[in-house]
Amino acid sequence: MDVVAKQLSTQSFQVVLYSRALHPELFDLRNRRVVTHGRYELESWLMPGNHVLRFEMGDLCASELVIDREDNLPSTGVVTAFPCAGERDYEHEFKDHKAKYLSTVQTETLTENLYLATHREMLEHVRENESQSFSWESDFGQNLSVVDVQPLHHEVHIQAYHLIAQGGFVLRTQSIFEHGGD
Repeated sequence: MDVVAKQLSTQSFQVVLYSRALHPELFDLRNRRVVTHGRYELESWLMPGNHVLRFEMGDLCASELVIDREDNLPSTGVVTAFPCAGERDYEHEFKDHKAKYLSTVQTETLTENLYLATHREMLEHVRENESQSFSWESDFGQNLSVVDVQPLHHEVHIQAYHLIAQGGFVLRTQSIFEHGGD
């Protein structure tokens, strides 16, 4: 039973890109941060093992949802959805807004010792970089979700990490929202 649950939980992770904002009441929101830089604003939400990024610039609003379920998700405004399995790159151009979204997704299943070492390294990373984070304990051990945001003049870079003790699952996303400038 546990093996089946591990496989289902890691296989159900997906990235969903929306051309609109999402509502916080749909999620188990645990940590929120807003970064405003130049013409754009990026809001990030952390949930246990999941995140939402909302990028707004003028009348463009795009949201990235990384989540471990497929049911009860909003369907309005979906640009694309794809599973978080192995390594994957995705790119979408918002032509009317001269903006682009790029994403790279990587997943790994680690041994217990390697998972624990990675978890310790990520906690140190959070302390050193004052990263947005949320940690929680499950029957399988310590879990951690982290978001780092690097605002730049014409783009914003976001690295997100989700460490799930059940099965030693690690999900890393690197996302970029670019815009054409001032």
